[in-house]
Amino acid sequence: MEVILLERVENLGNLGDRVSIKSGYGRNYLIPQGKAAEATPENIARFEARRAELEAKAAESLTTAQHRAEELAELIVTLAVKAGNEGRLFGSVGAADIADAVSAAGIKLKKQEIRLPQGSIRQVGEYDVDIHLHSDVKTQIRVNVIAE
Repeated sequence: MEVILLERVENLGNLGDRVSIKSGYGRNYLIPQGKAAEATPENIARFEARRAELEAKAAESLTTAQHRAEELAELIVTLAVKAGNEGRLFGSVGAADIADAVSAAGIKLKKQEIRLPQGSIRQVGEYDVDIHLHSDVKTQIRVNVIAE
């Protein structure tokens, strides 16, 4: 299946690129989320008519993500959770908990933007957590997990 990308997709291409993908990926993910359109002559003509609008929208989302990254770079989040004597948590601290703590600090953050490659945090300590705000904008925040 050949599609034309309506926005930058990580590991696939930039706005306006025509790429060949598996049909399930296009039908089930890219097209329903508005990230791509099937590369038919009508859709290509429609894309070329809207190209300036889509590029302006992409530039605006990039500047917004860069501004949010600057705010997040200075942020240190402290989470108090119940823990045992050896520092093991009763439960864990996940992406949703971190997103709620950052949002409470005044910066909106979705749990989908938080990357925890080793899984949830299960020990007391300091952690650097990766944040992906945009396909081109990545930052880290410091998360302190302390015993309650």
